[in-house]
Amino acid sequence: MNKVLILGSGALKIGQAGEFDYSGSQAIKAFKEEGIKTVLINPNIATIQTSKELADKVYFLPVTTEFVERVIEKEKPDAIALSFGGQTALNCGIDLYKKGVLKKHNVQVLGTPVSAIDLTEDREKFANHLHKIEVATPKSFAVTTVEAGMKKAVEIGYPVMVRAGFSLGGQKSGVVHNEREFILLAQEALAFSPQILVEKYLRHFKEIEYEVVRDKYDNCVTVCNMENFDPLGIHTGESIVVAPSQTLTNFEYHYLRELSIKIVRSLGIVGECNVQFALNPKPDDEIEYYVIEVNARLSRSSALASKATGYPLAYVAAKLILGKSLMEIKNQVTQITQSFFEPALDYIVVKIPRWDMDKFKGTTEKIGSSMKSVGEIMAIGRTFEEAIQKGVRMLDIGAQSVTDFIEEKSEAEILDKIKHANSKRMFFITKALKMGISVQKIHELSGIDSWFLYRLKLIVEAEKGLTKTSGAELSKKQLLQLKQLGFSDKKIGQLTGKKELEIRELRKKLKVTPSVFQIDTLAGEFPAKTNYLYTTYNGSHHDVEPIGNNGVMVLGSGPYRIGSSVEFDWTCVNTATNLKKYDKKSIIVNCNPETVSTDYDMSDRLYFEELSFERVADIHDFEKSSSIVVSVGGQTPNNISKKIDQYGIKILGTAAIDIDRAEDRKKFSQLLDDLDIKQPVWNSFTDMEVALKFAHDVGYPILVRPSYVLSG
Repeated sequence: MNKVLILGSGALKIGQAGEFDYSGSQAIKAFKEEGIKTVLINPNIATIQTSKELADKVYFLPVTTEFVERVIEKEKPDAIALSFGGQTALNCGIDLYKKGVLKKHNVQVLGTPVSAIDLTEDREKFANHLHKIEVATPKSFAVTTVEAGMKKAVEIGYPVMVRAGFSLGGQKSGVVHNEREFILLAQEALAFSPQILVEKYLRHFKEIEYEVVRDKYDNCVTVCNMENFDPLGIHTGESIVVAPSQTLTNFEYHYLRELSIKIVRSLGIVGECNVQFALNPKPDDEIEYYVIEVNARLSRSSALASKATGYPLAYVAAKLILGKSLMEIKNQVTQITQSFFEPALDYIVVKIPRWDMDKFKGTTEKIGSSMKSVGEIMAIGRTFEEAIQKGVRMLDIGAQSVTDFIEEKSEAEILDKIKHANSKRMFFITKALKMGISVQKIHELSGIDSWFLYRLKLIVEAEKGLTKTSGAELSKKQLLQLKQLGFSDKKIGQLTGKKELEIRELRKKLKVTPSVFQIDTLAGEFPAKTNYLYTTYNGSHHDVEPIGNNGVMVLGSGPYRIGSSVEFDWTCVNTATNLKKYDKKSIIVNCNPETVSTDYDMSDRLYFEELSFERVADIHDFEKSSSIVVSVGGQTPNNISKKIDQYGIKILGTAAIDIDRAEDRKKFSQLLDDLDIKQPVWNSFTDMEVALKFAHDVGYPILVRPSYVLSG
């Protein structure tokens, strides 16, 4: 094989974002290592995979049948890879196959056969296949008209789940409780897709997922198992996800793992895929499960699983679809074991989605089986409490803790928000716990496992205890316990009436500082030479030595959001790779699992950490690095540049004082006056009446905008 055509995912969209830049980039690297020429079709200019360093040729064209066929005619590739460009690439590949384009030009489909892909995408064929191998699926019917669907909904009994076939991120899917709701959703779904699935709704079942890789010799391993914090009915991309699962029994874990392998083998998958299960949390006697879905491609979950375990899923999948076995592919993180080792985790990972609901008119904060989130973060800790608290800060929504955010509301309003899933449900849960509402009551309303709720309760109780000691000097034991529960210096300061820096000074005086641990994929069973790091207060040693004066920290952009996405991943990666030319060691700090900048081989050191002043200062204190780059990570690093500068960390490039001059409207205006440059008449206000008077005096139309914000 000399030349492979790779289909990208096109423009970023909700449900399909940076994860396919990560998977495509890894695939190109894997193919190049084998001496294969790569041709990429992707019109997205902000991605790393479309940079000149990666693919041999890039076509900035739509990923559609017509354009791909023209590229095939021109380039004459030997094979095509469909699994690295999300649903866009998959649907295009199936179309090329069915229209005979691939056969006509003698182009081989790498990895999973198209017949198997079609089987996982067509809801009816998929259910029939699983029944043949005695695997349970929810009672369901695939239909092509609203009328046929209504009959089946009555047969199953309301409420029912409606899902669209061949769709991305659960688009046009949801739970309906009556005929009126069914008609509305089914009409929408059928306008979007040729087929819908009407399915039994498994209320408050757990959702469990396994990421599986298989080679053509039928070797099969599960790389990561994950558990949704929210029960079934909330799309995985909308739910908080925990890896590895925390509430399964040993029997449940292994039973579902074996089923995953059985399903993947029966479908003839080659490469990577994920299997999603619904599991009854309270079975009458034996285990009760149903298979919800199989993705015969890399997905957002794959990117998460890859970063959560340190197992380079996309890279391994690319090697497997070339026909290699798991025995032949070296584990890139340990450098001493092969890829057939199943990762073992001695830490816990929490993924939290990031929504930007307030950017859209008319949207609700309700979440469900259709994806609305625009990005996500991943937090690593030694306990759930440590990881979830880190995660909340990583979202960059202004919350310091899981106990923040919710203003005064009545008990009835809070309970309603807990019952109906929404983007702030976790904050409503902690509010309810503060009010003394029982874990049992919250569990009954939300379906969230009590194990998670008791962990949140621990955080709430620790906070209550701290407010009683307000102003008093904290002991070393108290401070350590709070840090182990994931509290930030800023939050501890808020609760005790002190400044963030005062808490930091006290912490350093008492020698309460974080440990730096490696992710080695094998829970320390083998010595590892990995540069993949996180910090924790649940430890008493460091796994690595500081880099010292040769190190330069590069701050990433955190989660994707509207106005800040893959373009900052591109700038971070380019900064890290170019630092090498000057014999500098790059230390990337970022918390977004979808990015290429959080790949294990992109920098000399990778800290999967929050982009807060506290954590950046902690890493600088440990690494003793010479300087820091804040200009390539968008607004988030800019917002902490002043504090970084005051702490004495050298900023490369534009000085903090000048960043502030550009960001602060008053200072910027003064600069324009000093330089005698014209500007519109303006003023800043904190009072509505004064603002209205100004608007009246100046005359409409006027432009209103805040300072220190992202993308207007």
